[in-house]
Amino acid sequence: MKVILRAALFYLVITFVVAFVMGVLRTVVIAPALGELPAVLIELPFLITLSWWVCGFVLKRWPVPATPPARAGMGAIAFTLLLITEALLALSLGGLSLTEHLARYATLPVMLGLAGQLAFAAFPMIRR
Repeated sequence: MKVILRAALFYLVITFVVAFVMGVLRTVVIAPALGELPAVLIELPFLITLSWWVCGFVLKRWPVPATPPARAGMGAIAFTLLLITEALLALSLGGLSLTEHLARYATLPVMLGLAGQLAFAAFPMIRR
């Protein structure tokens, strides 16, 4: 269990740091010029590729057993912590209430982002 938790934490932290920087660029530079949806469509392939690469790196460094429960556990822990971190940032830096943050999940750009986050959660189960 310890290796699963450690791998999930490193997978989350490495991916989140880069994604946070990309999110700032998307929000400050790309979205004002092109709109929120095109900005997400530009950012998403990079984040999915990043997640795939980071997952492979983490699994080499902390070899989580290649069993469905272990790998699903890694993905589920990383995904849950990602959603919590994202909500905390929206509340503290974004000035949103929890209700406002959750309401954004009804918009297409945020739905696409959630699809990318679900891929992030699934990668430990399919990555070798």
